[in-house]
Amino acid sequence: MVGRYELSDASWQMVEDTVSLPQPMGRPRRDDRQMLNGIFWILCSGAKWRDLPERYGPWKTVYDRFRLWRDDGTFEAVLERLQFRLREDGLMDLDTWMVDATSIRATRAASGGGKKGDRKNL
Repeated sequence: MVGRYELSDASWQMVEDTVSLPQPMGRPRRDDRQMLNGIFWILCSGAKWRDLPERYGPWKTVYDRFRLWRDDGTFEAVLERLQFRLREDGLMDLDTWMVDATSIRATRAASGGGKKGDRKNL
């Protein structure tokens, strides 16, 4: 049984080769699946990193792995793979992935009008 916010075996198999690259030398790192599950727990629960349950390992290690994967493009590679898989299966319509300015409200400051209460722009 998979816990809340944790990857199932099938889900892990889809992203394993993108997230868990071979490490030819050096000290063995913590389990990548455990790290990814810890990242999901934080992102989905909204908790602080220091409140990460011990079953995911030290919070600092999970946070460092999150930053590494964010900065080196690992998360973008996973997203691309999952989007490709959804397109192959016919489950994703590319028109639904577009965002345009008609659906997002801009603030007055975004159009050069200044912030509310700003005396300079009256």
